[in-house]
Amino acid sequence: MTRRDRLQVVRGGRGKGRGGTGPQGERTVFRRRRQPPRSRRILEAFLLMAAGIGLLVLLLQLPELIDLDSLLLLSTALGHLIGGLSQLMAGVLQLLGVLLLVGLALLALLLLVAGLVRLVRALLAPAAPTPAPRPAKRR
Repeated sequence: MTRRDRLQVVRGGRGKGRGGTGPQGERTVFRRRRQPPRSRRILEAFLLMAAGIGLLVLLLQLPELIDLDSLLLLSTALGHLIGGLSQLMAGVLQLLGVLLLVGLALLALLLLVAGLVRLVRALLAPAAPTPAPRPAKRR
């Protein structure tokens, strides 16, 4: 029995009525969305353009609306934040380095204990008898 023989396509038993069945009785899963009317699309386009123009006008008037000293305060605060984040990252890297060294030390101890256990087992276990050499077969 091949794979093709085992796989079967199961079709729904509904008729051509409700339930999203197409002309051959298959379900239509992906339906095309109905587009909104042209007037609504034009209105949406104008509203988006008006919002963009309003934001640009606000950005052009921004130097007159705010004092530049507050921007200096903002840049100082950002500088302190970046400095703090860099110190945090340096601390995290140092902590990871310490954890790596501790892990290597534990691995060395584990290897040492495993080697000692094998050495004790090898010394205390009775010697296995060596098999006698087999005689060569004649042809």
